[in-house]
Amino acid sequence: MANRPSIEEYFPYHEQYIGLVGEGDVTALLAEQLASTTELLSDIPEAQADYRYAEGKWTLKEVIGHISDNERVMAYRLLRAARGDRTPLAGYDQDEFMRGASFQSWSLAQIIEDYISVRKSTLALLRGLTDEAWLRIGVSNGGDVSVRAIAYIIAGHELHHLKIIHEKYLAK
Repeated sequence: MANRPSIEEYFPYHEQYIGLVGEGDVTALLAEQLASTTELLSDIPEAQADYRYAEGKWTLKEVIGHISDNERVMAYRLLRAARGDRTPLAGYDQDEFMRGASFQSWSLAQIIEDYISVRKSTLALLRGLTDEAWLRIGVSNGGDVSVRAIAYIIAGHELHHLKIIHEKYLAK
């Protein structure tokens, strides 16, 4: 689905992510992200993956793990909406997720493999959607959100964190 979601299809909060996504088919953009992000992450030495740029900030491993966790949550929301399920879905607390995660005990290669698996799963889901499904609306975190908006949020959320990775983790 090439069309950007309209502002009525998502919370204003999500504009910070959707606004980062360029024009074009979001599925193709997500596939391109898979390739470029995997290439970027594969060039990072294992020792650098445990770096955190300030006290209380996540390590690089944790940031990458968060990208995958968020995509899992969003893809589940997308699936429910795409299938016509309007059961309200709760939000989630990213900091609670991180406290319950064990990314620090994973190798960077394992975290990259997890990212690849999550993205491939999301792409498979998106490629199976009908034009009608892309326009369906679900209920998440207290409000309506369209399937296509969720796909854009996934892409933009990653772009948001890649900017932080470049500025705070790789620009040393």
